[in-house]
Amino acid sequence: MTRLATVVGGFAELLTPQPGNADRLSLWIGQVRAVDLPHLHAFTRGLERDRDAVNAALTLPYSNGPTEGVNTKTKRIARQMHGRAGFTLLRHRILLG
Repeated sequence: MTRLATVVGGFAELLTPQPGNADRLSLWIGQVRAVDLPHLHAFTRGLERDRDAVNAALTLPYSNGPTEGVNTKTKRIARQMHGRAGFTLLRHRILLG
């Protein structure tokens, strides 16, 4: 369990976008493959399959978090309004919210 916590903690450090994270990810994957943690081996295979996207996420400062936040808020309001009123009231609640 302590080895698992150490390895997962090492990956958590990579989640802050920095230019050198692509190389550090390669080192981290090598460390994971050296230990007997089969679930993490499957995780690393998934990272390798989409390596370009993973490298972009770990090195670039861009995020679609604000967009996702607006989508979540809009869906929440729509669920609250479901069956209660028409599109006009829904539109007003979204624009005023």
